[in-house]
Amino acid sequence: MRVHRILAFAALATTAVVAGASAEPAGAAVTAATSTNWAGYVASKSGVRFRRAAGFWTVPSATCSTGAPTYSAVWIGLGGYHSGSKGLEQIGTESDCRSNGSARYTAWYELVPDAAHSAGITVRPGDRMSASVLVSGHTVRLRMVDLTRNRSVTKRLTASAIDVTSADWIVEAPSACTSATSCRTLPLANFSPVTFAGAQSTSTGGHTGKIADSAWSAVALSLVAGGPQSGRPGFIGGPGAVSRAFGQATPGALAATGDGFDVQFSQTAAAARSR
Repeated sequence: MRVHRILAFAALATTAVVAGASAEPAGAAVTAATSTNWAGYVASKSGVRFRRAAGFWTVPSATCSTGAPTYSAVWIGLGGYHSGSKGLEQIGTESDCRSNGSARYTAWYELVPDAAHSAGITVRPGDRMSASVLVSGHTVRLRMVDLTRNRSVTKRLTASAIDVTSADWIVEAPSACTSATSCRTLPLANFSPVTFAGAQSTSTGGHTGKIADSAWSAVALSLVAGGPQSGRPGFIGGPGAVSRAFGQATPGALAATGDGFDVQFSQTAAAARSR
């Protein structure tokens, strides 16, 4: 089995546009949508290309019990949001549960369609992380700093496929693949609330802004388990594939600063009945 800890976004349906909510920055408009594997925020706009995404988060703890393994990943990246995407550049941490009920915490990076690789640094729940992804042509610079442990990793790589049509701050239910065209979403681990902060991106035109910047649009993604996939058939399994994640994840409203938000885990009714 070939494991992609992170795979491309699979959108279900855009649901609404929220403007002027009390917790939103003034003038910000956020489109709400659902996914079977992503939760968080995406910045995107037709004609806009990004060269950098950056931000902070705290490694969440995983609440584990014996049984089937579960998985959750937190990352910052570029690309992978649109259905025609062929690439995704990302770096982050993972909080997983083993079948024996123990938790496992790792740091990784990935350039889709390549599989994920270990970032080579040790992380623990509660560690404060800083990360950035910078793309120039097919050259990708990935950097992550564990501010709590004063450890860092920087990778400069050449990617076979590049997508810079979105900037992403995401909690995800990873996917496992038996081939390049056969993948399934893994069960989502019960993670403690994740807070993103200092989220910003820079366009190829040189404009730097927060998630709520008027130069692009913000999309708030909720991870809804068990829905039909409608995203990238090459990586997700094609329309009609069903998520096996029995947890859900929901982003909160953007902070008044426009560059931060929380993501909360919730268990589905089906998962609760099975316990």
